[in-house]
Amino acid sequence: MRLRVLIAPSGFKESLGADEVADCIASGVRRAVPDALIHKAPVPDGGEGFAQALVRTVGGTLHDVTVTGPVGEPVEAYFGLLDPPGGPAGQDTGPTAVLEMAAAAGLRHVPRDRRDPLTTTTRGVGELIAAALDAGAARVLVGCGDSGTNDGGAGMAQALGVRLLDEAGEEIGAGGGELARLKSVDVSGLDPRIATTPIDVACNWANVLTGPRGVARVFGPQKGADEATVVRLEEALERYADVIQADVGVDVRTAPGSGASGGLGAGLSALLGARLQPRFDVVTRYLDFDALLSRTDLVITAEGAIDRQSARGKVPAEVARRAALRDIPVIALSGTVGEGVQAALDVGLDAYTSILTRPCTLEEALEEASEFLVCSAEQTMRLLLVGRRLAWQETETR
Repeated sequence: MRLRVLIAPSGFKESLGADEVADCIASGVRRAVPDALIHKAPVPDGGEGFAQALVRTVGGTLHDVTVTGPVGEPVEAYFGLLDPPGGPAGQDTGPTAVLEMAAAAGLRHVPRDRRDPLTTTTRGVGELIAAALDAGAARVLVGCGDSGTNDGGAGMAQALGVRLLDEAGEEIGAGGGELARLKSVDVSGLDPRIATTPIDVACNWANVLTGPRGVARVFGPQKGADEATVVRLEEALERYADVIQADVGVDVRTAPGSGASGGLGAGLSALLGARLQPRFDVVTRYLDFDALLSRTDLVITAEGAIDRQSARGKVPAEVARRAALRDIPVIALSGTVGEGVQAALDVGLDAYTSILTRPCTLEEALEEASEFLVCSAEQTMRLLLVGRRLAWQETETR
């Protein structure tokens, strides 16, 4: 009987998109098991490739647009218009626009020598939403992930007409650091189309805005923040949350998903009225993931890093949770394996391995990720074949 393999990876940040990762793994599997029945189901995590993946899966068109990048310079971004118009349920309500915040404010748009979350902005995300509305979108789906910002979605809101004012009644500037000067929020100038346009947000449900597990402390260092900067960001976001609660009446401090993409989830939900949803639930509705699992013997997933964060809404853990309900084994391939990886095993992942086969620099790992993935997938399958032979021999000797 031919082995049925479902390949359901996320992307590798700043290296490969989810679809590219799936292609590499499939190539490696075929090297070891040429007759395997392979189904590729890349699972974008809301970050890079989210819009492209849904347009490719559901059908639709991509639209290019120039927006303000996270360091204030123009970047080329895009959004998709899905077909059927109403999304997975097919409601005929008009076009659904799907966009990823990473296209406008992703970490890849922030040069390594300019990574300062006190100054980077989500303004381009608001401009992207406006462009989708200009194109006739009746619904908007925003993917959160791979952000290079930590401004709580302030720039996004300002681009759509929200006024964030300091003590003197003047607009605050760009970046998470400016939130420390925030005195009041005025939503009266918000683009009126927002009130009649449902906005859904696919995000990491485990990420919250403030507190011990808030985005400044957990993700700030990834975006260039040192210890002192993390403290300033946390204080600024606390101030942001205080003002939002006072002026808008919404407590965003620890709401599920509020910390998504440097707090963009908080801005989208409190200032635009968007509905935050676990990203895996959103994506799998489009992929019909449960149906794929029903005809699978083995699942191979992947992500750039497997560590203690993996169990908190990351793709490999979510894939493993679903597969475990059907008693289907899941193996994860990872660029790096970090501390606390046991947490991923506890939620259903059966095995994991790093794809790196030799010491190398980060730059080399990113450049050679494709070949590392292919080779790792091949060797993983060869090990499984050895296990199958041993199991057969044990059966024969009984």
